[in-house]
Amino acid sequence: MPSNTRLRVAIVGAGPAGIYAADILSKTDLDVDIDLFERLPAPFGLVRYGVAPDHPRIKAIIVALYKVLQRGDIRLIGNVDFGADVDLAELREYYDAIIFSTGAIKDADLPIPGVELDGSYGAADFVSWYDGHPDVPRTWPLEAQQVAVLGVGNVALDVARILAKHVEDLMPTEVPDNVVEGLRTSPVTDVHVFGRRGPAQVKFTPLELRELGHVPDVDIVVYPEDFDFDDGSEEAIRSSNQTKQVVKTLTDWTLREESELTASRRIHLHFLHRPVEILGADGKVTGIRTERTELTGDGSVRGTGEFAEFDVQAVYRAVGYFGSPLAGLPFDEAAGVIPNDGGRVLDNHGRHIPGTYATGWIKRGPVGLIGHTKSDANETIRHLVDDVAGGAVPSAPKRDPRAILERLEADGVPFTTWQGWELLDAYERSLGEEQGRERIKVVPREHMTEISRQAHAPA
Repeated sequence: MPSNTRLRVAIVGAGPAGIYAADILSKTDLDVDIDLFERLPAPFGLVRYGVAPDHPRIKAIIVALYKVLQRGDIRLIGNVDFGADVDLAELREYYDAIIFSTGAIKDADLPIPGVELDGSYGAADFVSWYDGHPDVPRTWPLEAQQVAVLGVGNVALDVARILAKHVEDLMPTEVPDNVVEGLRTSPVTDVHVFGRRGPAQVKFTPLELRELGHVPDVDIVVYPEDFDFDDGSEEAIRSSNQTKQVVKTLTDWTLREESELTASRRIHLHFLHRPVEILGADGKVTGIRTERTELTGDGSVRGTGEFAEFDVQAVYRAVGYFGSPLAGLPFDEAAGVIPNDGGRVLDNHGRHIPGTYATGWIKRGPVGLIGHTKSDANETIRHLVDDVAGGAVPSAPKRDPRAILERLEADGVPFTTWQGWELLDAYERSLGEEQGRERIKVVPREHMTEISRQAHAPA
C-alpha cells in the first residue's frame, strides 16, 4: 500500500478479543485508523453476555476494556451485522486489512438420543437469556424440579449455580428484570452436574468451584464412589497447582456428614458418568441415562457397561461452544473456526488471503479464559505488522473515514457509537441506582438502540 497513507483496519467483533487486538494494533509503530464493528448495540461481547451476573470480579474486565475504547483513538461502530448490513467485499473497499474476532456463541453438538426433546437446552442459549442478550426470547421455561447439567467446565458451574441460587441472592447484581421474574417462580430443588471423567480431569477453575460452596441455602453433594485417581490423575495433580486445588475442594466435600446437608436446594456433582441418552415421554424430557466409566491409567476413561438413570425434567448441555461461519470466508466445519496460520486467514488451498486475519475463539476455538485472547491478539497483530512491512497488505480505494458511516446512514442502518454506549451505560446505571444496584441491563435491542442513538440526535 502507499507509504503516505494511514493504514485502515476494520475489526469485526467488539468483545475482549477484538478490543485487545485494537489496543495492541494502536500501540504499534503503524500509522493506523481502527474501526471496531459490533453486531450488538453495546460492546464487550462475552464479558457482557457470557459471564454470569453474580461474577462481578470477572465483569471487572469490562473496566479495562472500557478504558481502551474511552481513549477515543479506536472508533466503535455498533449494531452493524456482518453479512447483513455489510459484507466482506464492501469492507475491502474501505479498509486495507480486516480482522475477524467474532468468537463462538453456539452450543457444540452432543450427538446422543433424545437431544431434540422438549426440555433439552443448550447452555449457550440459557446463558444468553440470563445475561439479557437482546436476540433471545425474554422468557425461559423454568418448570423442572430436577435438572441435569452435562459438562464439567465453568459454564456448567454457572448454569448449575444460576438454576439453584435463590433469586433474592442475585438481586445485588445486574441481572435483568425479566430474568428475575422467571427465576422467582422456578420450582427447582436439585441440579445434577455430570462429567464423564474423574475429579482430576474437570475443567473448573478453583475460585469458581470454591464459590459454589458459598451459595446461600444450596448444598453441594458429592459421591465418594465417584472419586478415583489413576496414574494420569496423580500426575495431573502433581503438575498443576490448579488441579490440586480443585481436587482438594472436591475431596473436602466428601468428608461432610449427611446431617450437615440441610439446604432447600442441592447441586449434585457426579463424576465418571458418561451421558448416553436423554429419556423422554410424550416429547418431553423425563430423565437422563448415563454409563459408568472407569479411568484407564492415563486420565482418559472407557465405558464399563453399567448404566444408571436419573429422574430429571430438563437437561442443559454445557459441553462447549462452537463458532459460526461468516459470509464470504472459508470455515472449518469440524473445528468451528476460520482456517488460519497464526491469525492469517487461509483460503481453501491453504494460501493466505491478503489483508484478512482472525483472532480469539474464531481463530483457535473456544478454549481458555478471557485473558488468553491477549496472546492470540499479539500473534495476529505481529503478523499483520509484518505483512504491512512486506507490502503484502492491499490498499483500499475508499479512504475517507466518514465514507463507511455515510453508507450505513444512507442505507438506514441504525449504527451506534462509543458516545451512544456511554448514554446506554449511564441509563442502565440510573435504573440500578433506583433499586440500590450497580445497574439493570436494558434487554430489547430496539430500546438499547433508541437510547444509544440519542448521541446522533440534533442538539
